[in-house]
Amino acid sequence: MIASTSPLAHRLRWTFADGLTLVGRELARLRQEPGQIVAALVFPVIMVVLFGYVFGSAIQVPGGGDYREYLMPGLFAMVTFTAVQGVMGRMAADASHGVMDRFRSMPMARLAVPFGHSGADSLVGVPLLAAMVATGLLVGWRPHHGLLPTAEAFALIMLLRYALSWVGVYLGLAVKDEQVADAMVPLFLPITMLSNAFVPTDGMPAWLRFIADWNPISALTAATRQLFGNPGAPSGDVAWPLAHPGATVLLWSAALLVVFVPLSLRAHTRTGR
Repeated sequence: MIASTSPLAHRLRWTFADGLTLVGRELARLRQEPGQIVAALVFPVIMVVLFGYVFGSAIQVPGGGDYREYLMPGLFAMVTFTAVQGVMGRMAADASHGVMDRFRSMPMARLAVPFGHSGADSLVGVPLLAAMVATGLLVGWRPHHGLLPTAEAFALIMLLRYALSWVGVYLGLAVKDEQVADAMVPLFLPITMLSNAFVPTDGMPAWLRFIADWNPISALTAATRQLFGNPGAPSGDVAWPLAHPGATVLLWSAALLVVFVPLSLRAHTRTGR
């Protein structure tokens, strides 16, 4: 039994080690492009000012409460979704610049490339989330339910971000062109806007509300509002994803990983053939 499983264990260790190497490569590339880091850290501040102070005065929070406290979980979810376009752009850049071909010429595990990109995005997401938290604290947002629920909320955010990063891996390998990937970025904005992140879904037409209620961004927003104790947490007669938002985030994350990890690995092995 030990002899039969040792080749698999060796391959897994090989893939893991090469994946960590590529995580370091992605982090080193970001250090060489500080403008991207600065832009990513400034983005949360702009979003809080734009939505919290410009639009907030015109939006009523369900059940009352401060709009900026209502807003912050939605912004956390919105920034989480940026994993898709970020990873997609980097994967497409590597494919279009011939980096994937160079990786294939090296004695490395082929599965390490997508694992490296998704892992690097998760690590980069930590300081981005920290910047968003700091911005929220400055404008008056607070988690009210204690340390454990707050940690659970951030764990859900990072889990969904990791799952979404695999969507970006697949899309980047599918388009194989950096310019096409950049042109696709605006198409993701309606996904984040068509949710409960910024406004309640109650006033939407029935068909549009159905889409918004089943949006994973809505589930993450509702779950973190509950865990943080912020206004706007779902109550009463709501759709199943909003009545069970934490379970919905877990189901969405599992579904995205089950679908896009195999698709990404298959697309990576076929790239360049």
